[in-house]
Amino acid sequence: MRLLVSGGGTGGHIYPALALIEAIKQQRPDTEVLYVGTTKGLESKIVPNAGIPFKTIEIQGFKRSLSPENFKTVYLFLKSVHDSKKIIKEFKPDVVIGTGGYVCGAVVYAAAKMKVKTIIHEQNSVAGVTNKFLSHYVDKVGICFDDVRADFPAKKVVFTGNPRAQQVATMKPTGRLATEYQLDPNKKTILIFGGSRGALGINNASLEAIEYFKDQPYQVLFVTGRVHYDKIMEDSRVKDLPKNVVIKPYIADMPSILPEIAAIVGRAGATSLAEITALGIPTILIPSPYVTHDHQTKNAQSLVNKGAALMIKESELNGKVLFENIQAMMADPKKQAQMAANAKKAGVPDAADRLIKVMKDLLN
Repeated sequence: MRLLVSGGGTGGHIYPALALIEAIKQQRPDTEVLYVGTTKGLESKIVPNAGIPFKTIEIQGFKRSLSPENFKTVYLFLKSVHDSKKIIKEFKPDVVIGTGGYVCGAVVYAAAKMKVKTIIHEQNSVAGVTNKFLSHYVDKVGICFDDVRADFPAKKVVFTGNPRAQQVATMKPTGRLATEYQLDPNKKTILIFGGSRGALGINNASLEAIEYFKDQPYQVLFVTGRVHYDKIMEDSRVKDLPKNVVIKPYIADMPSILPEIAAIVGRAGATSLAEITALGIPTILIPSPYVTHDHQTKNAQSLVNKGAALMIKESELNGKVLFENIQAMMADPKKQAQMAANAKKAGVPDAADRLIKVMKDLLN
């Protein structure tokens, strides 16, 4: 099989694509894969580093306000459709899949117009603009949240889950918490992080909560994000850090420590939720209020409704509220176990296989 993949801009679009490619290669090692992205997106570094053939087109997203830049956006879209058709003619894919971001708009649209089998994958509970547009042209739409069904033509929708879940579902503890972070392997560990760059609201609340964490029977691994770390370490509240609190700027290969984590405090991005539910980790979600259509709140609410997570709005977040929510979960082992079971039930550990089946069905 020859597979062309496009998606970019953020890790939430890239990592599901890489997980899918990995699963396909495991099933069919002879599969030829080409990834199309942009030179400016994260995919330009992540994809080549993964050893996947990579080509680029020049494209940009629409400005939300009236702007002369949007005329350039239209021009670049038309040009990138033309360039995408050249790439498709040369590579001759059997299937083209878009995993989100404006870069896949031109690639998948071009493929659909060329009568190549096409699929888009929507990771969030609210459809992105690009995927809404593409849904009118593609053969199938893979989704991860039932809430998003109504945003797409019903007959095209298939519930697949996020391929990233399948990557982490079988991970086992590695012992990194003890060897790299000097944490006690006999104590439950809470991971607090706001994404790869950190989140100011979560960081401030965590600083305020440090005094409450002292002498608790659990331990806290607080990941600040590199850009915030130095300032946080200068704060007077971390001078006499409790022995059960460790602060780090960044954790490489974060998913590999998750099997050792008892609970998580973090954002509600689609990739994070796929990993959390795949492993069945109880979570306190603090959705980012700065994302398009507030989709993280809707992502989080889907887990809250299943009894798999608690949610705190960032506008209501402070150290005391954060600690009280952590206590509500950690002080009640039955509640913690039930949340973990509900999270696991909400996961889709065979998500990549489901998406691969959609491809095979299209080709048969």
